[in-house]
Amino acid sequence: MNVLQNTAYTAKATATGGREGTAKSDDGRLDLTLSTPKGLGGDDGQGTNPEQLFAAGYAACFIGALKFVAAEEKSSLPKDTYINSEVSIGAIDGGFGIAVKLAISLGDMDKAEAQIMVDKAHQVCPYSNATRGNVEVVLSLI
Repeated sequence: MNVLQNTAYTAKATATGGREGTAKSDDGRLDLTLSTPKGLGGDDGQGTNPEQLFAAGYAACFIGALKFVAAEEKSSLPKDTYINSEVSIGAIDGGFGIAVKLAISLGDMDKAEAQIMVDKAHQVCPYSNATRGNVEVVLSLI
């Protein structure tokens, strides 16, 4: 287990009602209605769901890790960098699990250089470190 050496930031949120409820941050910036997708037996309502939130968070965090790696190497990311993120949920032995796919576009960056950046970012990204060894994560360059 990795133990934080220091705490740089702590996010605080409260969820009520599970997948048919709400989620709100303590500062009011996040205030969401939650709905269960049809694939999980829900009504596919207007709200978001934990998998969408995880997909968005992982993609945003991974771009942050790419920026960190670029800064360490005294370079920068292409302005058109983006990540298409997928988070799937399904049964595993004894419960449910998730799997992640990140399709990463680093614009017109040389593919070999881009792959090195992605590999290094995967080592420093907090989401990658949190999921490593427990969640299947597939990274691809697009």
